[in-house]
Amino acid sequence: MHYEWSALYETLRGCTGCGLAQTRSHVVIGDGNHSAAIMLVGEGPGREEDLQGIPFVGNAGKLLDKMLAAIALDRSEVYICNIVKCRPPQNRVPADVEAMACLPYLRAQFALVRPKIIVCLGATAARYVYDESVRITRDRGVWKCKKGIWILPTYHPAALLRDEGKKRDAWEDFKKLKSKYLELQQKNMEKKE
Repeated sequence: MHYEWSALYETLRGCTGCGLAQTRSHVVIGDGNHSAAIMLVGEGPGREEDLQGIPFVGNAGKLLDKMLAAIALDRSEVYICNIVKCRPPQNRVPADVEAMACLPYLRAQFALVRPKIIVCLGATAARYVYDESVRITRDRGVWKCKKGIWILPTYHPAALLRDEGKKRDAWEDFKKLKSKYLELQQKNMEKKE
């Protein structure tokens, strides 16, 4: 199904495709640049995101902003969204039926943004975007190219808040992200010459 942004927002705001719709305050669709080269995909909205209707605005979001800044990017330059658009109760992992109900909307976001790079923040995002058999501790930091889009799984910022020991690996992944981004920019400039 093909959407324009306005139709996607309207459809999502009225969505009752799974049980998460009954407990949400807001549908959390996405945030950032609608034509970004980099798209970051998380698991689902938390409490702050549900209250504000914007992804990654709680503590994990503040850490993500710092991680982006460390590689000279601002969240206004990227597009950020989640696998599910409504908050799972108690921030639990979304059930497969919930994720499957939202995947057509995520695909619509991919089609509208047309990113060159997708960063999967955490195991849930990686499972639905990168590979269903992904193991985040094994596969984080390993690029995969699908349909011309480079996909990189890494730890979710919330996992870094729980386990500081993972920050070094996440930093290595973000350096890889910056390197790939610069490489693709260079190739794009060479094509234009």
